Amino acid sequence: MRILPLLPAAIVLLLASSCSQAQSDSQEAKGADKASKGKHHKKKKKKDEAQASPDGGAGTKKAGGDPRFDAAAAAAIPGLRTIGSLAGVVPENSGLVPAEQAGAYYSFGDVDNPPRLFKFDLTGHLLGTVDVAAPNNDWESMSRDDQGNYYICDCGNNHSDRRNLALYRVRPDQPRQVGSIRFAYPDQTEFPPAKNARSFDCEASLWHDGKIWLFTKDLAQKRTSTVYTVPDRPGQYTAQLVTSLAIPGEVTDAALSPNGHRLVLTGRGELFLLDGNSWEDILKAMPRHVDLTGAGQTEAAYFKDDRTLLLTTEQGAIYEYTLP
Repeated sequence: MRILPLLPAAIVLLLASSCSQAQSDSQEAKGADKASKGKHHKKKKKKDEAQASPDGGAGTKKAGGDPRFDAAAAAAIPGLRTIGSLAGVVPENSGLVPAEQAGAYYSFGDVDNPPRLFKFDLTGHLLGTVDVAAPNNDWESMSRDDQGNYYICDCGNNHSDRRNLALYRVRPDQPRQVGSIRFAYPDQTEFPPAKNARSFDCEASLWHDGKIWLFTKDLAQKRTSTVYTVPDRPGQYTAQLVTSLAIPGEVTDAALSPNGHRLVLTGRGELFLLDGNSWEDILKAMPRHVDLTGAGQTEAAYFKDDRTLLLTTEQGAIYEYTLP
């Protein structure tokens, strides 16, 4: 008979325990739901930022220029005019140089693309392609000499660890006949060097006075561009170190004006102008900075005339720019 009063107490304890557990489960569920909503909000925010920012959602301006495209901002840049598009024509275009045909130009896709030149007009209309008998390890730049030879710069080297740097001399009408200009940097002894010394990437080159001039991209410090030369003849060379330029950015291409008085180095949504009465004076000049924020990641440049620069971007835009 004593057990009867104990049954209600046990039931009460059981009910109290169940209620406490239910409250705990409810609180945990609310917390989990709140956390899930928070994660979803963060993911949505990152997704929205990525959609608004063609540089993959970085969301903030990167050191050494802003590579993002903004149509309104680009339209507001004095002297900049959109004249065509390579989107869907040349994948990840790099390099820009006139073709043999008047009004036509060549470009190519960089690393992970076929060794192929794309010929197009300045609206972006594809005129043809040329498959070159040379590997595309990381093509980045192209120039042409006064004899109709083209020099493809296979010098992309983000990790500063390549031992197969080369330029390929070719004529588009004889794409199977390629002369290789292989070289090494005289001041590189480690492959790769320490991260703070990785400055042997090269995305900018031009032909001038019987030599190929190379302008490095300082990925480590974003403070200088080192200038080297190699002969324009096939062979194996140690590049000659010429000078260093005070460039606070990442150089992506180089162009020399027809009168030889201005060098332009492109960066990520920016330009660096060096002026002089001679090539020697140009290499001693203090660079002037031109901000092209909103234009996109400028990848290639070529002078249409002494005052007008043609530019292409990784996003595919083709611009004409009247230089200040």
